[in-house]
Amino acid sequence: MTEMLFPRRVLAGGVALFTLAVVIALTALTDGAMRPLPASAPAAEFSAERALRHLERFADRPRPIGSPASTRARAYLIGQLRAAGLDVRVQRAVGANSSTGLASFGLTHDIVATKHGTDSSGTVLIAAHYDSAAMGPGAADDGAAVAAVLETVRALGGERLRNDLVFLLTDGEEDGVLGARAFVREHRLGRAGGVLLNWEARGVGGPSLLFESTRGNAGLVETFARAVPEPRGDSMMVELYRMLPNNTDFTPLTEAGFTGMNFAFIEGSSRYHTADDSLAYLDPGSLQHHGANMLALARALGAAELTSLASDDDVTYFRIFGVMVTYPNALVWPLALLGLAAVAGLAAIVRRRRLASVPRILAGVVWGAVPLVLAVVLAQALWEVLVAVRPAYDGMGGLPHRPEAFRAAVAVLAWLAVLGAYLPLRRRIGPAAPAVGGLAWPALLGVVCAQVAPGASFMFTLPALACALGTLVALLLPAGPRVAAVTAGASVAAALLPALAGVAFDGMGLALGGVSALALALFGLTLLPLVELCLWLERPGQVRFARVLRSGRLGLLVAAGLAVALVAGGLAFDRFDASHPGRTHLAYVMDADTRTAAWVSADLDPPAWTRTYVSARDTGHLPPGYARGALWTGPASAIDADGPRVELLSRGDGGYRLRVTPGRGARSVTLRVERPITGATAQVRGTRPVAVEVTGVRANTWPGEVRFRGLPASGAVITLRATGTGPLRVTAISETDGLTSAPGYVPRPPGLVAATREDGDLVAVTRTYRF
Repeated sequence: MTEMLFPRRVLAGGVALFTLAVVIALTALTDGAMRPLPASAPAAEFSAERALRHLERFADRPRPIGSPASTRARAYLIGQLRAAGLDVRVQRAVGANSSTGLASFGLTHDIVATKHGTDSSGTVLIAAHYDSAAMGPGAADDGAAVAAVLETVRALGGERLRNDLVFLLTDGEEDGVLGARAFVREHRLGRAGGVLLNWEARGVGGPSLLFESTRGNAGLVETFARAVPEPRGDSMMVELYRMLPNNTDFTPLTEAGFTGMNFAFIEGSSRYHTADDSLAYLDPGSLQHHGANMLALARALGAAELTSLASDDDVTYFRIFGVMVTYPNALVWPLALLGLAAVAGLAAIVRRRRLASVPRILAGVVWGAVPLVLAVVLAQALWEVLVAVRPAYDGMGGLPHRPEAFRAAVAVLAWLAVLGAYLPLRRRIGPAAPAVGGLAWPALLGVVCAQVAPGASFMFTLPALACALGTLVALLLPAGPRVAAVTAGASVAAALLPALAGVAFDGMGLALGGVSALALALFGLTLLPLVELCLWLERPGQVRFARVLRSGRLGLLVAAGLAVALVAGGLAFDRFDASHPGRTHLAYVMDADTRTAAWVSADLDPPAWTRTYVSARDTGHLPPGYARGALWTGPASAIDADGPRVELLSRGDGGYRLRVTPGRGARSVTLRVERPITGATAQVRGTRPVAVEVTGVRANTWPGEVRFRGLPASGAVITLRATGTGPLRVTAISETDGLTSAPGYVPRPPGLVAATREDGDLVAVTRTYRF
């Protein structure tokens, strides 16, 4: 009888696993971006093709703050907004920000365009930034959102909405959200509060995700879920992003009193901040999704009583089986405790039926941590192997162009971790205890998140609850329907946890592949009840277990071999070419005091093209304070450039008041200071002075630094405050975009683009001063 039941149960298990695979595939297919609409779409609808026509006009080249391309883009955007009948103003101001050991400034030009409401109950602020990173044209980041604004304004046309719609196109976001900070400091609307919708991109494709919100988001999220045609995103992203140090324009605007939501698409992130963030690679479906959501929310919030959206509560929200689910966070703790109770109830039933003793169940719970930790360790070890074999991956932030094989390898390693930890324990304590103990971990994580990150609790609570209930039902049913009951419970885990791993891969890359591996290992733990129901009766026999053990050992060998094959195949497939370029860092540096020059690269292993310029790890001949970290250098010919000028206007009480001018053709100036700085103030003619406080020191270089991006030819007055006494040495570095003016420069061949390091692809001319 046992011999007959075993293959029958294995067949049932195969059907169940196939069902779960279908759930995972359908979840991935239904959570993508929207289908782009053509220019022939009805006038009141958003059309990606119409928006792309704007992108072609202003996003064809890099437009960092203060560049001629930025000036041209601004003129085009102002013209389009005014032609649409909006009240358009430009705010010229100095934006400022600070981080460890660094004060950042920039002369910003924010575009503020207002569509006045009929009886406004507040302001709906729709924000995007029109500057790009210096390395690429920023068709996605953030040109797509800016083009969406223009198409949204057109689609709204003469519609009369109750509330004021203010379209804020900021400058200098890439250099420290400078324009947004200037807006909240100096513009009356920046301090008036209202509802904020901010639009970003960290890739060139994928759905438009609601990934961040202010606290008390209940009214806003419910409006989002109801109003937009295809809502995407979940409250776990919100909780995760709140813990990260990243920021966008959303941060200073919400700190100033706005409540709101932040949106981005994040797929294709290997092209983020590079020359490939271009029209050629932008997914029109992502632009359509951005714009359709923007238009729908502009209409919904433009007509709403904004004061009624205020709330003290957050909501949990997520998409499952094609439906956006929302519920108040007041339910988070009851659900988390219910999930824990369901697992405890399952343990009690298992104990009552003598399938496992209490000590064995507790051992199973303790064991559950082993595969989770092991999966994380294996995924991070994989990344170290990849970087060792291909050092260029390190400069890509864990985001290869074609990561599919590597992601599959992480999934296999998670399977290896679960199976490798499960087999020896199963032999010692039986099959039931590991299955129950494995479910305890998502239930426990749900409780932990209920306390520290309520919006993330659902990701663990619901799989634990569904799987525990499905297994409980199975134990109370005849043998026939048992597998179906457990499969139904596991479907919830299949719809949530692999999708979490996918988002983590897109957002964090393989460099933090342990996050995805953890999600996949948790999914593996939720499958153990299903696996066990297909392999054991209530009293498993030795013959059957021997088969299980042999199958398991074979599974371990297959998993290990498959992981190796996937990594090897991934390395063979993901080679750099013209459509999938590698990155390399290169800069030209000249000390104007000594008229000596050098090529500089921060690559770990410079490619052949870069090695024609650099040949040794020797930084001793670089200007004082220039070198940061390990660098490759090579000799270069001097150019005719006078470099930056720094004039001491006054000093006292630890402050040095300086007039700084950039020199011919330079867009920015960086001051590196040999003593830590505690603060800095900057002023450009016609603007108000702006001060920031600074703490800590910069790593791997002189400890203090001041940057001014978009510095006009007339310069700025900068006052810096430094610790200590006595003479102060400052190295001023003028920065000109591009290397075409450097002697001997030959453009990169196909298959290489500039790295994203901020001091690359620059002609840097330095002068050192002592005050």
